[in-house]
Amino acid sequence: MEDAQVVNLIVRRAAGGDSLAWEDLVHRFNRRIYNICYRFSGSAEHADDLTQEVFIKMYKTLSTYDVERGAFMTWVTTITRNLLVDHFRKSKQDRATDSIDAGTSPEDDSLTLADQLEDGGLRPDEVQTKRQIAEMVHEGLQKLSPELREALILRDLQDMDYREIATALKVPEGTVKSRINRGRAELARLLSRTYKQVI
Repeated sequence: MEDAQVVNLIVRRAAGGDSLAWEDLVHRFNRRIYNICYRFSGSAEHADDLTQEVFIKMYKTLSTYDVERGAFMTWVTTITRNLLVDHFRKSKQDRATDSIDAGTSPEDDSLTLADQLEDGGLRPDEVQTKRQIAEMVHEGLQKLSPELREALILRDLQDMDYREIATALKVPEGTVKSRINRGRAELARLLSRTYKQVI
């Protein structure tokens, strides 16, 4: 609760033209927005561009944020989601093929699933296995429909609760739960098929 109050104060200052407050907002939310964009687009390069577009949109509309209507992160997620849907529609033809290697290079600044799991002193072969699993999950996410993909990303990778996701996506909570269940089932089916092909 305290953190939400701090964020709301920073938002008010940034909306009033305080450049240091704006920098603070960018610093606080950059990684989270980037991760949503990366998981949705499947490309580090696109995620960088999309993240910048989200911040431009946020900056232009910051004064419209209403603390009474929900948490700031929910508002930010809604902006991000709307921009990603627009991007998806515009680039429909370009999505015919996705690279397995997109965003998995060591110098890539994105947070992969393997990065999110604690190392815990794993052997090199275990680290490599984790990385391969993360790549398979990433590839599987790209094959899901946008509706299922965004629901899974927000729930399982961004750890948002059902109510926040429903607000961000502007759909009922039941729809969110249904999309998450269908998305998980579809992702499991895709991963099972990929795993069988690898073996």
